[in-house]
Amino acid sequence: MTETGIPSLSELKRMDRNELEALAETLRGRILDAVSHNGGHLASNLGVVELTIALHRVFDSPWDKIVFDVGHQCYAHKMLTGRDRGMAGLRCYQGLAGFPKCEESQHDAYETGHASTAISAALGLARARDLKKENHRVIAVVGDGALTGGLCYEALNDAGNRKTQLIVTLNDNQMSISPNVGAVSNYLTFMRSSRAWMDIKKSLTSALPHVPVIGKPLLRFLQNVKGSLRNFLIRDRYFDTLGFQYLGPLDGHDERYLEKVLRRAGNLKRPVLIHVVTQKGRGYAPAEEAPWAKHGVTPFNPADDQPIRHTAARSFGKAAGNLLTELALSDPRIVAVTAAMTSATGLEAFQKSYPERLFDVGIAEPHAMVLAAGLAKGGMKPFVAIYDTFLQRAYDQVVVDICLQRLPVTVLMDRAALGGEDGPTHHGVFGTSYLRHVPELTLLYPRSIEELEAMVRFAQGHPGPVFIRYPRGESAGMGELPCLGFSPGRWERLMPGNSLSLVAVGPMVREAILVREKLLAQGIKAQVVNASSIKPLDGAMIKELAKSGNPYVILEEQALAGGLGSAVTEYCLMHGLMQPDLLFALPDAFVPQGSHEELLHHCGLDAQSIYQRLVRLWPERHETAG
Repeated sequence: MTETGIPSLSELKRMDRNELEALAETLRGRILDAVSHNGGHLASNLGVVELTIALHRVFDSPWDKIVFDVGHQCYAHKMLTGRDRGMAGLRCYQGLAGFPKCEESQHDAYETGHASTAISAALGLARARDLKKENHRVIAVVGDGALTGGLCYEALNDAGNRKTQLIVTLNDNQMSISPNVGAVSNYLTFMRSSRAWMDIKKSLTSALPHVPVIGKPLLRFLQNVKGSLRNFLIRDRYFDTLGFQYLGPLDGHDERYLEKVLRRAGNLKRPVLIHVVTQKGRGYAPAEEAPWAKHGVTPFNPADDQPIRHTAARSFGKAAGNLLTELALSDPRIVAVTAAMTSATGLEAFQKSYPERLFDVGIAEPHAMVLAAGLAKGGMKPFVAIYDTFLQRAYDQVVVDICLQRLPVTVLMDRAALGGEDGPTHHGVFGTSYLRHVPELTLLYPRSIEELEAMVRFAQGHPGPVFIRYPRGESAGMGELPCLGFSPGRWERLMPGNSLSLVAVGPMVREAILVREKLLAQGIKAQVVNASSIKPLDGAMIKELAKSGNPYVILEEQALAGGLGSAVTEYCLMHGLMQPDLLFALPDAFVPQGSHEELLHHCGLDAQSIYQRLVRLWPERHETAG
């Protein structure tokens, strides 16, 4: 037993029922403590404690492979696999990752962060096992929200077709980030509500072994005919038709019974799906009452459930959603599309005002984009609200279904730039790179909420695809610089200067202003340019910068390859102009987790780092000014 009261896996297997109940309470307490200090995914992790205990008592990790979909439910797993002391640094810079991380532990069989991948990954691990003639078990733990993703069904169909030995544990907590939607959710609701089967099964399993003479034989008989009995009671065979043996629904907080079913599933030589019903947020009343609000949280005080750090009253996402709500009043063409993230992308007001014009498709980003294309083709004006990092999943649809047809779809790309403590799977740093080269689209990146609102109004009347990237929250330090207007292909000269030009985009405008202040203290007067239109570029401004004779640099919180700096360099080469003197961008590496300030410094993109590099490169200017 560790100092934190968490047993080793070998100790876990020897614990009695009373000890297991106490352990579940301890794990929930540690999860609540860590998340309240550092933020993270609270409700989903609280809901899977008993399931995680049962998995590790039945299976032998790391020999047996447990693959967690998304990773929103991996905290108890991390503690049970020797990382309990690291929970104090959960999601912190150079601390314990908030998602499964293979370099962190051999017990993390596969790295996740985006939804609906676990079944495919587990199937690959299972087939590798079979080819190597090994005999370990592979288990995918998938939430009902992730099950709305089409990738899950591709994997289920493949696994069932080849009859690969695989265990899929469906953690059904009735919730993703937003309430689950669609036919799959309705089906699970039906299965979940079939309490007759769950109650009868538990009662018979508990009672029959105690009946003299006939009890145990009768139980074996019923187990042999369980499929027919279940189908009689609930009249459905959906997963059976996919080639999976369906077991459930099970009470996800009855650890003892979960063990029995998991052991039985581990002995079956075919694909098995275990349907486990859990309570999201279990053990913490505010999370039980509002699990959607406690999915991903910032640091808070568990005593009164109040946030420790207050976020900006006006975020980019909420501002965009509120403006759409306003514009939709006079424009019946406007509709909104999201992929299981209505609240996370600021669309609550739109949903409340126009529920029939909001389409939440679940975790199905490619479908969201094609749906938007169809809506546009039908004469509507769709706005798709999505995280920058999740749009990557729908790249083909962006190219073929939207841009090739020149359809008036506007994509609001929230969480662009470094995503903070969620780490590399959630950094939105490739959006410019994978969009800029696609014909027919307009790509924009505002420095402020006012500029974002001007871009949304532009997109409303634009006849083609528009992609607007913006970071989480609101860029600070912009209040003294009001937006004087916006037009695509035009950059904004924010502050004058005659010795150096700092060309920045999005949140890097703030850093450029801070760099200018440091340079000004040394007698160097730098110009600050807001390059909010990435496609089209402001060719006239680039020519002016190149012909001025003064150095100019590009600042962006984006991957270097394919970014704004690349775009400006390409333009200069094509027109025989002086190229930028420096490109400040993210390194060619996956950026770790940490606070936004820590990550900017890590990447050399904070104002102090930029200033020091500029002074080193042009010492003569610094010395002259001094």
